[in-house]
Amino acid sequence: MKKTATLFIALVAAVAAYAQTTWNLDQTHSSIGFSVSHMVVSETAGNFKDFAITVVSKNADFDGAEVQFTAKVASINTDNEKRDGHLKSADFFDAEKFPEITFKGNLVKAGGKYQLKGQFTMKGVTKEVAFDVTYGGTLDTGRGVKAGFKLTGKINRQDYGVKWANKLQDGSAVVGDEVDIICKIELNKAA
Repeated sequence: MKKTATLFIALVAAVAAYAQTTWNLDQTHSSIGFSVSHMVVSETAGNFKDFAITVVSKNADFDGAEVQFTAKVASINTDNEKRDGHLKSADFFDAEKFPEITFKGNLVKAGGKYQLKGQFTMKGVTKEVAFDVTYGGTLDTGRGVKAGFKLTGKINRQDYGVKWANKLQDGSAVVGDEVDIICKIELNKAA
């Protein structure tokens, strides 16, 4: 009997250790944004309107959480219809040929700071990336549990084959190569 009780306790502990929590996107309280240098003197900002994020975590502090992200390229929005059309063209994202931007990786906690590390794919090119993440915490609202994050980082668009490169008279780039990524994410704990 004692051997059975010990085996049962070990089984319960193993199941608890591997318990996973799935978190789904609250899209109305989230944004996937970017900004890029325009004509050297300013920046142009935009976002993606159609995106999905799923987070699966085994730890309450999200350390090691698996993160999957997809943005529909055709949903790009810079508040300028003509510019958005150009960004969807083969000059930039080629939305018809490459309809999604994706990420798959893990949230990693080290020394109280978080990073999102993994495979970022844009325009058919996949690269290892690491973005800084601020974890805002979790809150039980009485109607469910929420978690919040802010992600910041940079990518070089040239690394992903986004090569359009008109120049100004002085030789400066009309559009910069370095793209700032700014994401504000609110998640709902799955029932």
